[in-house]
Amino acid sequence: MGARDGAEVPVGWSSRPLDLASLESVRRFVESLPDEPVTHLILNAGVQFPTADKRTAEGIETTFATNHLAHHLLLRLLMPRLSPGARVVITSSGTHDPRERTGVPAPRHAIAELLAHPECDPTRDPPRVGGMRAYSSSKLCNLMTARYLAASEAACAGGWSVFAYDPGLTPGTGLVRGQPWLVRNLVWPLLPILAPFFAGMNDVKAAGRGLAELATSARAPAGQVYAALRRGRLTWPTPSEMAMDDAAAAALWRDSAVLTCRSLAAVTLKAMGHSAPETTPAAQDELACRELVAEDQARPELA
Repeated sequence: MGARDGAEVPVGWSSRPLDLASLESVRRFVESLPDEPVTHLILNAGVQFPTADKRTAEGIETTFATNHLAHHLLLRLLMPRLSPGARVVITSSGTHDPRERTGVPAPRHAIAELLAHPECDPTRDPPRVGGMRAYSSSKLCNLMTARYLAASEAACAGGWSVFAYDPGLTPGTGLVRGQPWLVRNLVWPLLPILAPFFAGMNDVKAAGRGLAELATSARAPAGQVYAALRRGRLTWPTPSEMAMDDAAAAALWRDSAVLTCRSLAAVTLKAMGHSAPETTPAAQDELACRELVAEDQARPELA
């Protein structure tokens, strides 16, 4: 499994360094793995911040980069290794759907370029709202990615089971580690007291059981990808209208590929000692987009 430096690893598991806030770290992680078939791919990490002002070393809004782009890149790089019958689980969230009334601002769109660079978004939120909308938007992207993959010829031909998982509000995880002291140390620890009164709130053990069920044995109803844990039980609700937009999902997949390879190209150019003017989008595309974008063009099921 991939883990941040210093992160605790369950007994019996081994880990390799993986920082999802760095696309270069994702690439190094995949390169470090044994060249063996992948039977289970669980993309379960996530972060949340009070504002959308944080940027990764690659210049991308941190919530979107960590929760979506890093998982998208990890998935793409490992797809050639997915074995027949492989299971893929991507953790999403009910915050993607305004009907859930989670209290988190609902996404406005899933346009990758604007989510990566919210300062360019004409609908940009004020700081007090931007961080949480960045979170719900990234979770929408997780769900759309799962839906797009599940419908692809690659998934159908390989017999892959693909799920987007909403574990519900799960106090006790590290999700709010980027939030202010009050949220981390007062609000978050007290939330489990309220769990019995809210169907969409689960404890860590229940959320883990739901994830394990999807990773090992769950069977979705025909045409369903999205599973939501409600009172400790997997349910299969219809996602939001935005999440069901197939054209938007295809655009998100394509544009996420371009963003990731541009960012990786910038790292490559810097390592080669090139100056900033050479790290234009055109130069980045020429140097590194070949690997991912050309790969998609050669695979019509993902074009």
